Amino acid sequence: MPIPGTPSRAELVEHLVRTRIAGDVATPRENNLSHYRELANGNRHYWLGLELGDRWSDEQDVLAVMAERVGVNDDPGYRYGQDTIDPDLTVDALERMAARLRKAAEGGQRVLFATGHPGGLLHVHHETARALRAAGCEIVVIPDGLQTDEGYVMQFADVAVLEHGATLWHTHSPEPMRAILRGLEGAGRPLPDLVVADHGWAGCAAQLGIDSVGYADSNDPALFLGEAEGTLQVAVPLDDHVLSPRYYDPMTAYLLEQAGLAES
Repeated sequence: MPIPGTPSRAELVEHLVRTRIAGDVATPRENNLSHYRELANGNRHYWLGLELGDRWSDEQDVLAVMAERVGVNDDPGYRYGQDTIDPDLTVDALERMAARLRKAAEGGQRVLFATGHPGGLLHVHHETARALRAAGCEIVVIPDGLQTDEGYVMQFADVAVLEHGATLWHTHSPEPMRAILRGLEGAGRPLPDLVVADHGWAGCAAQLGIDSVGYADSNDPALFLGEAEGTLQVAVPLDDHVLSPRYYDPMTAYLLEQAGLAES
C-alpha cells in the first residue's frame, strides 16, 4: 500500500521500486527500442509535439539519452526482456520540477495543467494545481467548445483532458494542447506562464515557447530529448499507468514538499 504522509527521499525511492513506477517497470525492452526507432525514423507521432528535425536520426543516440536521463539499459545489443527506470533519476527530476513550481508560486504565475493519461496521472496534476492555487497562482481555465479530430478538449478538476464518447481518453497527441493555446489567443486571453502536463500536451507547449514540465514513460523518448536540448524544462521518467493511481500519492506529496507547497 502507498506510504502515508510525505516520504523521505529514500522512502520514496523504495516506494517507486515497490510499486513499479520506477525500477523494473512493465514496459518491455522491445517496446522501448521500437519507439526509439520510430522517433529516429521521423515518425512524428513519436515526437510528441516537438520539432526534432534530423538531429535524432540515429537510434543509438536516442538510446544514449534515455540511458542517461531515464536509466534504461544502455547496451544496444540488449534487445528483449526487462527494462528499467532509475528511481533516483525520477526523484532528481521531481526535485527539478519542484524548483519550477516554487518559482511559479513565488511569482503568482498562470499555470495550465493537462494530461493524456487520466487513468494514471489526473490526480497528480489535480493535487499540484490545488496546491499552486492555494499559493496564489492562477490555474488557467480553458475555453469552451474546443475539439480535435480525436474528440473534445475538456477540463476536469483543473486539468485539461481529451473526452471522447463520454470517456476520458488516453492520447499522446499534441493537438489538444494546440487547440487550447489557439483558443486562448482567439479569446484575447494571455497564454500560461507554465504548463504542467505529459507527453504531447507538454511537448506542444514547449515547442511553442511556453515553459513546460512533464511526465513521460521509458517508451516515450521525445520529452527527454526536448529536455536535453533545452526546449522542455523538466521531463520526469516514470511508468505512467501502474496498478493503482493512488501509488502516485507519495510521489505527489514529495513533489509538493520540495516545492514548498505542502499543507502546514
